[in-house]
Amino acid sequence: MDLLFWIVLAVVALVVLLVIGIYNNLVGLRQSVRQGVADIDAQLRQRHDLIPNLVEAVKGYAGHEASTLEAVIAARNAAAKGEPSSDSEAQLRVALDNLLALGEAYPDLKASANFQSLQNELGDVEDKLAAARRALNAAAARFNSARESFPAVLFASALGFAEADFHRLDDSEQGSVDQVPRVSF
Repeated sequence: MDLLFWIVLAVVALVVLLVIGIYNNLVGLRQSVRQGVADIDAQLRQRHDLIPNLVEAVKGYAGHEASTLEAVIAARNAAAKGEPSSDSEAQLRVALDNLLALGEAYPDLKASANFQSLQNELGDVEDKLAAARRALNAAAARFNSARESFPAVLFASALGFAEADFHRLDDSEQGSVDQVPRVSF
C-alpha cells in the first residue's frame, strides 16, 4: 500500500509539472500574439499621425481639391476611433490612395521635397504595418499550434486559453499588403 501511494503521488506530481509547463508556454505565446496586435496598433497610430502633415503639404498645391482633402481627414478621424481591423481603415486606405494620386495631377506638388518625404514616410509606415500583420499571424499560428498539440489540448481550454485570431485583410488590402507601395515621382 505504501508503494502504491508513492507511485500515485509521483504520477500526480508529474501531471502537475506537465500542466505548469504547458501553462507557462501558452502564456508566453499568448503574449507574443498580444504584442503583435499592439505593434499593428502602433503602426496604425503612426499612419494616423502622418496624415495631417501629408494633407497640409498637399493643401498649398491643390487647394481646389478640397473634397479629396476633406475625405482623407474624415476617414482618418473615423479610423482613429475604430478597431484596427475595421472598415474605417479600409476607407482611410482608399482616401490616402486618392490623396497620393493628386501628386500625379500636380507636377509642382510631385516635385515638392516635403511631399516626397511624406510620401516616402507613408510608404515606410505601410511596409512596417504589413510586417506587423505578418508577425501577428505567425505568432497566432505558433500559439494555436501549441494550444492544439497533445497534451496541451487536454488542458488549454480549462486553463482559459482561447484560440487566437489571425489578422484578416479587408477587401481593399487583398493582394496589396505584402507588396511594396508604389511611389511615383
